[in-house]
Amino acid sequence: MYKLVDKKSKTKYCILDTDDGVIDTLSYDVIIDCLERGIEIDGCIKTNTGYQFTIDNSEYHKVMKGYKFRLYPTALQREYFSQCFGCCRLIWNKMLADKIAYYNEYGESLNTLVTNYKADYPFLKDVDSLALANEVQNLNKAYKNFFRNKDFGFPKFKSKKNSLKSFSTNNQKGTIEFIGNKWLKIPKNKKIGLIRCHQSQVIKGIVKTITISQVPSGKYFVSCNCEIWYQKLSKTDSYIGIDLGLKDLVITSDGNKFENPKTTRKYENQLAKLQRQLAHKQKFSNNYYKTKKKIARLHEKITNTRKDNLHKISHKLTNENQVVVSENLKVSNMIRNHNLAKSIEDASWYELTKQLDYKSNWNIDIVLSHTVPLKYEPVEMFLPGIDQSKVDKSTEEWLDEIENRLSYKKWYAGHYHCEKSIDKLQIMFNNIEELRL
Repeated sequence: MYKLVDKKSKTKYCILDTDDGVIDTLSYDVIIDCLERGIEIDGCIKTNTGYQFTIDNSEYHKVMKGYKFRLYPTALQREYFSQCFGCCRLIWNKMLADKIAYYNEYGESLNTLVTNYKADYPFLKDVDSLALANEVQNLNKAYKNFFRNKDFGFPKFKSKKNSLKSFSTNNQKGTIEFIGNKWLKIPKNKKIGLIRCHQSQVIKGIVKTITISQVPSGKYFVSCNCEIWYQKLSKTDSYIGIDLGLKDLVITSDGNKFENPKTTRKYENQLAKLQRQLAHKQKFSNNYYKTKKKIARLHEKITNTRKDNLHKISHKLTNENQVVVSENLKVSNMIRNHNLAKSIEDASWYELTKQLDYKSNWNIDIVLSHTVPLKYEPVEMFLPGIDQSKVDKSTEEWLDEIENRLSYKKWYAGHYHCEKSIDKLQIMFNNIEELRL
């Protein structure tokens, strides 16, 4: 019999073996693995979503988490990756062309398999069959999404000159494995050997799928989709509203501001210089491709810098608040203003709201209904003014609607740098909170 007796650190607990009196220090994922194998541990309670440790009331549940690492393939491995990229592209284009032709003739969707094409293209047998199967699955999903919702757009043919290349495969009975934080084993391993990998952190969980990709700068990466046990954040009574802007990227309802780094503007002179150099190179020469790769590396640096800043902001907001609310901006409409389009795209509001969404979903509590779950909620952007003729509402509902209108005005003032208006709107928000109380 084992018993949970103490918490050693943020992720480690002390387990007492009541038979011999020995105390071991184990991480929570090892303890949960023992519980999953049927070992009983006093102080660990099974819940609907996972497990709860009574010593500190911490809760753990399964989530899907992604890891991304750099690969350093050999010449043989790069050749194999290129072959996989090409075969996946071929299957996508052939199947899409057949689906379009069949639909134009019969008005119905065509269901085909990879095996239908292997007779005509025998080299498809040289690559991972799961990579081809995933490509078929992705095409079918994209095709159905278009007929379900036209906003998704119709699937497009893939070009050989496309700068982003990738293929995905699944882990079946240990066919995918990270070895010693330095090597990656994938299907068809006997053909290409182990791939050198820079694993920057330990993967806690089971690798379900991986995606190997080559970015425009020529670098290779592996993205892993893993199922891990995640510790829910402790519940708090704080909730916050955020206003997205350009001068300050995020302004919270409690007055905190997150500066907009304006990453593109910081490097635009370097980018313009390299693009001028590219324009003077002879097309498709060695110097042309060298300069093109320099431009791709600079674009990659801009993207990584921007994402790093957004991850820090979203991590802070979700860790410190139980509820996060922001306005649901129509970015596609806003970038039609050519005076602000460059700044709006550089701010990357959609990426920030996407990060807030999935990081909040990791901590949603669906068991204890009397507590407020950690949640991210985008609200619609309203025009100023209130239509009181629609329906009768309670005082709380009217306060909610007034606050929504003020959110729009605060957003408008933030975009045009009206600091006095922002301060006045903040006073109005505080008055609404007093009215609620």
